Amino acid sequence: MPINELRSIATFVRTAELGSLRKAAAAQGMTPQAASQALAQLERHLGVRLFHRTTRSMSLTEEGQRFMETAQPALLGLQRALQTARIAKDEMAGPLRIVGPHSMFLPVAGPILTEFCRLYPEVQPDVRLDDRVGNWVEDRVDVGFRIGVSPHEGVIARRLFALQLIICAAPDYLRRHGAPDNLAALGEHRCSVFRHPASGRVTPWYVNVGGNVVEHHVAPAFCADDEALELQAVLAGAVIGQMTGIAAAAHLRAGRLVPLLTAHVAEHLGFFLYYGSRADQPARARAFIDLALERLLDSAEFVLSEKELAAAERGGRKYRPAR
Repeated sequence: MPINELRSIATFVRTAELGSLRKAAAAQGMTPQAASQALAQLERHLGVRLFHRTTRSMSLTEEGQRFMETAQPALLGLQRALQTARIAKDEMAGPLRIVGPHSMFLPVAGPILTEFCRLYPEVQPDVRLDDRVGNWVEDRVDVGFRIGVSPHEGVIARRLFALQLIICAAPDYLRRHGAPDNLAALGEHRCSVFRHPASGRVTPWYVNVGGNVVEHHVAPAFCADDEALELQAVLAGAVIGQMTGIAAAAHLRAGRLVPLLTAHVAEHLGFFLYYGSRADQPARARAFIDLALERLLDSAEFVLSEKELAAAERGGRKYRPAR
């Protein structure tokens, strides 16, 4: 039978301290038989006798005394370490490792992080922006944001809201170039494309056709691996772009952008919050998760309704050049 070294050593130390195997068993919540077995296993494992036993008392042998002098301080240190870890788990202090994509972290999670820091000033957020999918277990990530579900086992993913992909242009572009009437007409317009910073691959536009999300390739007049830079080009009226609702929603509602071909708006994937088992999370991570879910779950801030999109598209017709 394999030996449980920690339990056996703890039983030995408590027996030596209390002078009784029965008392040591009670102190550890064990039966006297289990305590006796643990002690016997330890003696067989070490190959020495640790106690002189009589019907009324137990006393350390010379080998047992030397082992006690070494084992007792080590066991106390280990017990203190375990207690410290338990206390730290429940403290609202310490590091909180958060990861998320470059372009979408600030508008989505930035306000959450600011509010969290105000509520819990003793927590030290450690934020890493990375578009690649790293190994969140090895990187000791507490909480993360990403597009799509985590590919790693043991990671819980909560879908916060749909990630809309909206074709849009600035009023200035529409005044000069007009608007496409269908997807095929996009070939006659200046379009922007996004280059994935991790893979270097040019991302096609994803459009809704008959209820299915399909790829639609456009000839790029502008290409960038940063959504903020692409958004700037679209706002400046240089190109038509397909932007996420995260980037475009506020500009569409303010009239700085006009949605186009809204029948083809795609809800591609979704924006997710991910984390490990809540039972194993420190209190500071659980508090951040709860705050993020409260503020972002099913949020309409970054998602436009069909009614909003249709109204904004109709309103944008006034910018089209006269024929």
